[in-house]
Amino acid sequence: MTEALEARRKRLRYRSTYTGTKETDLLLGAFADRHLDTLEVSDLDDYEHLLSIEDPRLYTWITGQETPPDEFDTPVLQMLRDFKLTQA
Repeated sequence: MTEALEARRKRLRYRSTYTGTKETDLLLGAFADRHLDTLEVSDLDDYEHLLSIEDPRLYTWITGQETPPDEFDTPVLQMLRDFKLTQA
């Protein structure tokens, strides 16, 4: 793993844990701990794009309370939904 990729994963892990909402922090932090090291660069791009959304809205997408726009409805979002189900 390159240093730049390692630094990016570390930054994303931090952002996942400190989103601003406790529920989202717990979910995304656990997801990041489990999956960030195995995500491909394109998946990291999608994950980073998801983290740009305000966390209450992202949480509604993950929990299925709201349907995300197509640009955010990625395999990574589906991974988050599946992960949420295993955490329940």
